[in-house]
Amino acid sequence: MTVESKADLVIVGGGLGGVAAALTAARLGRTVIMTEASDWLGGQLTTQGVPPDENAWIEEYAGSASYRDLRTRVRDHYRRNYPLSAAGKSDPALNPGRGFVSRVCHEPRVGALVLAELVSSLQADGRLTVLYEHEPVAADRDGSRVTAVVVRDRRSGVERRLTGAYVVDATELGDLLELADVPHVVGAESKAETGELHAVDEADPRDQQAISWCFAVEYRPGENHTIEKPARYEYWRDQVDPRWPNSQLSWTDVHPITLETRTRPIFSGAPDQGIGHDGRDLWQYRRILARATFDDRFTGGEVSLVNWPQIDYWELPIVGVSEAERQHALEEARQLSLSFLYWMQTEAPRAEGGAGYPELRLRGDVLGTADGLAKEAYIRESRRIKAAFTVTEEHIGVAMRGTEAGAAEFDDSVGIGHYRIDLHPSTAGRNYVDIECFPFQIPLGALIPADVDNLLPANKNIGTTHITNGAYRLHPVEWSIGEAVGATVAQCLDRGLTPLELRSDAHELRKLQDLLSGELGVALTWPESVRLHRG
Repeated sequence: MTVESKADLVIVGGGLGGVAAALTAARLGRTVIMTEASDWLGGQLTTQGVPPDENAWIEEYAGSASYRDLRTRVRDHYRRNYPLSAAGKSDPALNPGRGFVSRVCHEPRVGALVLAELVSSLQADGRLTVLYEHEPVAADRDGSRVTAVVVRDRRSGVERRLTGAYVVDATELGDLLELADVPHVVGAESKAETGELHAVDEADPRDQQAISWCFAVEYRPGENHTIEKPARYEYWRDQVDPRWPNSQLSWTDVHPITLETRTRPIFSGAPDQGIGHDGRDLWQYRRILARATFDDRFTGGEVSLVNWPQIDYWELPIVGVSEAERQHALEEARQLSLSFLYWMQTEAPRAEGGAGYPELRLRGDVLGTADGLAKEAYIRESRRIKAAFTVTEEHIGVAMRGTEAGAAEFDDSVGIGHYRIDLHPSTAGRNYVDIECFPFQIPLGALIPADVDNLLPANKNIGTTHITNGAYRLHPVEWSIGEAVGATVAQCLDRGLTPLELRSDAHELRKLQDLLSGELGVALTWPESVRLHRG
């Protein structure tokens, strides 16, 4: 039996882009059905276990009012529910984990709670329906329109046919692009195609960024939490890649910018001297619970999220391959992560001498799992639409534009973002590509597929290249993409236009930008004091 459901907007994928699109469209008066393959919303923030990677100005220039609200709600959850220390209570920019990758390093579990709270009232009044643990299995297309999406309940196997005036692909891998036969790109384009300085000489669909299966660990002094030796431990302990100084089961890796060998241990000194006392060791990199944030009523230990270079899995791609190949690659990524944990617990050199940190305890509970690993692998790259406009390195890269140019300014800007062009080692043998880019804008043209009228992307599947995806793939940018998509859909429905028609009409485009910058509080340009920053 197939169940039929209908709304103004169908969103497939409940990551940050999907949630932002749903919130925006529903708040603007549209009915929304959103599906999510997991039992949590949040994607990279929650199910993939990645604390938010954000730009340097996020505290004073968050990009949008709703993203600022998301961050405030995370902090308020800790203020309301945790026994904060005096320092924690007095800090207006509370960072629960005091990690240095983000100003708000927090438990993925808390991110999921906050997102569930954000959508709660919209679910209650019927504007938003969320179908958890539903994955897309088919899509119908009639000419330039996607007419329906079929999703399957992962628990019962029941299929549901979803129809709407608009469809948003907010999946982590751009699944609807393949299911609906939407023209798209996989992997790396060639230099001849994009004209980019750092593009490869020949296009390669199997050239995809490494994935990582993240996990959380707590430091429990005097205890032994060593896991059972993983089945593939010897393989990963002995495996050496030409791009790497030695085995990935090591404190030694390569610097992503210079590619020089470096050594970063988990702790910079003996843990009993104060965990990560120098401020820049691996432990503090993505620490999500710090003892200094809480008072003595908090009896737990410190917890850090392991999304470190040592667990980057780059042997096989997961897009554009058979389902069997994809599942094999995902299992290998899990084995690498478990092997790295086991190595840390049993063989890793300790800063004060000796080997192994058996005190490291898997904390699957902060990730919502029983096995200790995140619910899903962290995905850095997906299928990308062939768009009305494609952002290339020439638009945002410092090396191609010159140090005094700033990023290209787009007349159809619907948001802003900033992150280095950061590509992790790839499945085609390339090492890091980590280069400077300017603070950039999000052009509406990059959110519009070239030959489909009613499908929009809201994740890593927008009109970027393999290179520029490395800058547009992080948390606040994905949120801004989703917010712009939700507003675009609402206006298109109000005005009886397609997104391409809206973009081509100067008056309608200005109305959309006024809505975003006014009622929704979305920044469309960077201030001059920031625009020329190189990073």
